[in-house]
Amino acid sequence: MEKLFFIEIGMGADLHGQDVTKASIRAVQNAIHHNSMPGLRSVLPGGSLDQMKVNVRLAVPCDRDKLDIERVKAVLPYGEVTVEVIEGGMLTTSGVVLPDKQDVNDLIYIVNAAVEVGY
Repeated sequence: MEKLFFIEIGMGADLHGQDVTKASIRAVQNAIHHNSMPGLRSVLPGGSLDQMKVNVRLAVPCDRDKLDIERVKAVLPYGEVTVEVIEGGMLTTSGVVLPDKQDVNDLIYIVNAAVEVGY
């Protein structure tokens, strides 16, 4: 990325079902849903949102092989999106197993996201 404009951070959790993709999507949504970038087009080459680059770094506690990166990318409406997955996040207990919520154990999956935007 030649020019970095901002970095937003977010956290997402899947309380039941142990779905690392769901937790990752929630982390990215948490990072991006609290901002507006009305002046971004004026600084992007050609004034096009297609020129925007978005780098997502996900800190995932486990099941990285089950992470559906394309579903995570789909959360971001514009730009060329790349996703980097690193070890991190957190596992903690929910205190209960709910089979009707597809729980296989009592773990909550917590993912952290950093979303960088620039060109």
